[in-house]
Amino acid sequence: MKKWLLVLVIVGLIGYEWLERTREETSLQIESGQLMTNEGTKNLTIIPKGQIYQGNLLLVNKDYPVHESGVSKDIVTLADHDELIRGYALMDNKTMLSKAVAEKFVEMVQVASGAGANSFLISSGYRSNEKQQQLYEEKGSDYALPPGYSEHNLGLSLDIGSSQMAMSHAPEGKWLREHAWDYGFILRYPEDKTAITGIQYEPWHFRYVGLPHSIIMRDKNFTLEEYLEFLKEQQAITVTVNGTEYHISYIEVNGNTPVPTPKEKHVEFSGDNKSGVIMTSYSKEGGEAE
Repeated sequence: MKKWLLVLVIVGLIGYEWLERTREETSLQIESGQLMTNEGTKNLTIIPKGQIYQGNLLLVNKDYPVHESGVSKDIVTLADHDELIRGYALMDNKTMLSKAVAEKFVEMVQVASGAGANSFLISSGYRSNEKQQQLYEEKGSDYALPPGYSEHNLGLSLDIGSSQMAMSHAPEGKWLREHAWDYGFILRYPEDKTAITGIQYEPWHFRYVGLPHSIIMRDKNFTLEEYLEFLKEQQAITVTVNGTEYHISYIEVNGNTPVPTPKEKHVEFSGDNKSGVIMTSYSKEGGEAE
């Protein structure tokens, strides 16, 4: 009996030593920024809690206001940049927008021009809280949102018109409804989704979310609200867009959260402005996840 007790004690000590050594090795892997998984070596990225409020997929509505850190950092006055006002007109030369979004818009309208849609007009882009407050006071709650609760406060949305006719009938409106998705833009407030968005149909209001998200939303007929819920339910999906394979994951963030990220892929993060972060990765030699 004493021999068996001695054997058990020795086995226990060996097991404890192995466990401690494993913990130390794991700790070293985390500190070095790499982690071994069944899929090979991955980087370990720390997602700060503030990332929830930053990115192209932020949900902004009456329940989820814009955080100061969520406002695009590259907002410019479009009229000050000749390369950003090609192929369309401005209703107001003071119109502002994210520079990256404006570049995508120029690329898009130049393609549309070749298809006969060449009378684009931007009537509104980024709005400061002060400007949103002024609009809210002028238009009232039936036609405007209070400051901080409008997508225009992000710098990622723009109101697009036609200099020829109303967007609901204009060639420009028809072209955008069919092709804007290919450039990372979505029709934010569709006619058949008012019960979900809480906003009346706005054929002029487009929002930039980037690829591949806009394509997925088009194919599944999702609003931004529906898409974010879908990702949260699925946790992870893989899609192929324009020949590039994208891996998209939903990550619940509570404080600084460590996440294994693929070492040989391009990785982007966007908060949902609620409680999570969406991670999008793809091969560096592939396409772009804007």
